[in-house]
Amino acid sequence: MLNQILVLLRKELLMILKDRRSRIILVMPILVQTILFGYVDTYDLNCVEYALLDEDHSQSSRLLINAFDGNAIFVRTQTLQNSTQIAEILDEKRALMVVHIQSGFERLLILKKTAPVQILIDGRNSNVAATAAAYGQNIVNRFNSSRQNLGKSQALITIESRSWYNPNLETRWGILPALTALLAVIQVLSIAGQSIAREKEQGTFDQLLVTPLSPSAILLGKTLPPVLVGLVQSGLVFLAARLIFQIPFAGSYLLLVLALLVFNFAVVGIGLCVSAFSQNMQQAMFYNFTLLMPMILLSGFATPIASMPQAFQIATLANPVRYGVELAQRIYLEDAQFSQILPLLWPLAVMAVLTLSCAAHLFKAKL
Repeated sequence: MLNQILVLLRKELLMILKDRRSRIILVMPILVQTILFGYVDTYDLNCVEYALLDEDHSQSSRLLINAFDGNAIFVRTQTLQNSTQIAEILDEKRALMVVHIQSGFERLLILKKTAPVQILIDGRNSNVAATAAAYGQNIVNRFNSSRQNLGKSQALITIESRSWYNPNLETRWGILPALTALLAVIQVLSIAGQSIAREKEQGTFDQLLVTPLSPSAILLGKTLPPVLVGLVQSGLVFLAARLIFQIPFAGSYLLLVLALLVFNFAVVGIGLCVSAFSQNMQQAMFYNFTLLMPMILLSGFATPIASMPQAFQIATLANPVRYGVELAQRIYLEDAQFSQILPLLWPLAVMAVLTLSCAAHLFKAKL
């Protein structure tokens, strides 16, 4: 049986790799997307347009305003006259942020009391809003520190923040490790999803039935090639993250390979179910694209799962991409140990068993 599986494995790999265009498609998209995500898809802000409403018009308020204007990131686009203009500015996206300094600001500082500064941010893009808020908070903190050094105020609380696993808050440090799992999903799901459907459309499905291969051997032979392709593509993304973008790897290579292996089996199981259910390659491709976008959106890659509605948070529990992305990030950046990633590994293993069993059942039903 092992020899039969190896023969079928060789046949499947030859079908995938024999066409030069197919070989290019397997390698080029993964490299291009890695470069694009690394350089282009970043949440770091280089220009924050803000509007100012200064109701105090004092020396202290001007010093704080100079701190914002003198920062290379903040660009003042509007100077407001009253608070009724704030909603209009944010609604029409003429500024991302409004800094509101209320009257009595300097008087409170002289009395060594807390002087509030209101920062209003357009929160339609939560990632951008959170980043802009953090930048604004840093400027306010530096302003407080400068006054303390001059002896002009007494600081009751000193806040020091530190980012674990990403000290410079570079967004590509979170993006590229996640891509080791995410980008492979597209090709793996496509190859697995069209595997059996291609045999039916090309008329070679009947030829498989007259071979001495058992249904289990055929299914296993269809499973291994996309798993190997997924591991190779994950390796390409990993090398790009290490060599091109210089993102340090903190975890265990063996543990990362194990996590990606289980993850790929779960994704391949879904693809084979689609392939066995489909009558031709067009149907398989349609089903794959129907599944692919929700799987990526519900993975927590672009938006935090905690910020999703409760129903969608529950739906993510059945999404293998969610576990794959988190596993890759935790092992790569946090040096998570086996005991720490086990709660993420066993749901993937269960999904792999269930989807592959379902694919075997559908395959036998077709036979």
